[in-house]
Amino acid sequence: MSTTHTAAPQPTRRQGARFLRSPLGWMLTGAVGVGLASSLASVGGVVAVVGSAVAVVIYWAVMRHVARRDVPEIAKPGAVTHALAGSAIGFAFITVSMLTLLTEFSFTERSGGALSIVASMAAMQLGAAVTEELIFRGLALQALEKMWGSWAALTATAVLFGLLHLANPDATLWSSTAIAVEAGVLLGAAFLWTRNIWFVVGLHFAWNTTLGLIGIPVSGHASEGLMTTNPTGPDLVTGGDFGLEASIVPVVVSLLMAIPMLIAAHRRGNLVPMPRGRR
Repeated sequence: MSTTHTAAPQPTRRQGARFLRSPLGWMLTGAVGVGLASSLASVGGVVAVVGSAVAVVIYWAVMRHVARRDVPEIAKPGAVTHALAGSAIGFAFITVSMLTLLTEFSFTERSGGALSIVASMAAMQLGAAVTEELIFRGLALQALEKMWGSWAALTATAVLFGLLHLANPDATLWSSTAIAVEAGVLLGAAFLWTRNIWFVVGLHFAWNTTLGLIGIPVSGHASEGLMTTNPTGPDLVTGGDFGLEASIVPVVVSLLMAIPMLIAAHRRGNLVPMPRGRR
């Protein structure tokens, strides 16, 4: 009596290539590559700037050669203008939130060279803004909206962004919920409105840098800025040790900003509907 052994079917190269070209495939490939570059961006200083540039190159390579799509979202023409416009909105977001809560904090000027503090803070926050936006708005949001449409992609990336911040110092379920709304929804809405990564990077960068220079923790991470700032009011109002992002005030302000952006995105035809087969 003879027996035959049937080898388990092995994935073919064609199947592997097909997966890489799928939205899920190029999202994961790009996230790994940009994630590796983020380790440089987290160092700070000149290394952070180099890490940001490396992350952009990796993103471009994955989109062009793996996803096989154009990358108008990181086009050079208009990049500076978009980044400055986004920075203005990010600065306004934090300024309005802080002015509303000015009496709930105490401020003390710190000693040290202002120029070196600003340069160090800006370099580190640039690295964080570039790598996080390439992963979440560039890769994840665009890949998921191809599979599920813009609304589902916005929701999924916002929830994921909030959950990942649970690992930050002094994080709570509330702080992660606040981050999901403020950063996840607002930054996602900003991208859907403009379809431009530089705009969202500028918004994210100005947001984090302004908080850091004021001396308020950025998502739970202590900041050595131009001032030492301590909360004196209730945690729900000030954000407590996690920082302003865990305050109810910026949650409300971010929604007031995100809703008009989403309405404008709809009017521009920038929202991708859910595929018929998934409805």
